[in-house]
Amino acid sequence: MFMKAPVRLLAQTLLARRETLATAESCTGGLLGGALTSLPGSSAWYLGGYVAYANHLKEELLGVPSGLLSRYGAVSAQTAEHMAARTLRQTQADWAVSITGIAGPGGGTPQKPVGLVYTGIAGPGGARTFRHDFHGSRKHIREQAVAAAIRRLLDELAAAGKQERGTDANA
Repeated sequence: MFMKAPVRLLAQTLLARRETLATAESCTGGLLGGALTSLPGSSAWYLGGYVAYANHLKEELLGVPSGLLSRYGAVSAQTAEHMAARTLRQTQADWAVSITGIAGPGGGTPQKPVGLVYTGIAGPGGARTFRHDFHGSRKHIREQAVAAAIRRLLDELAAAGKQERGTDANA
């Protein structure tokens, strides 16, 4: 699997913190969940996830308001944030990660080109979103999105750990 080392580090971090993770995916179609569960013992820290590709499933499974989808679109920071926050609440995980984007090769527009991906991270301190502009094939964009989501979560876990120890998170 293309993500063994980062997934191992994520597992070690979550296990050490005695915390859990859940996911909500759109353009990656379960690739993040697959990367996480490729590691034996992942059930100790990974609760599971949603794959909501169609907008009506984003609404029904993840409670993304139709008005939000109409106003900002499925590929937006607002949708990624809502997907992560709702996944956190529904699963009662400690952390949630969401991914929504345009993997291509079609579907892009000048405003939202192929390769535009938003990740959302929700945890004890609230939810944050990150914009990514990836390039390459559909496969490569999806893999980059998974790698970015794991990297962002690791960064958030590190920052939360520093705050818990009473040190400056920006140090």
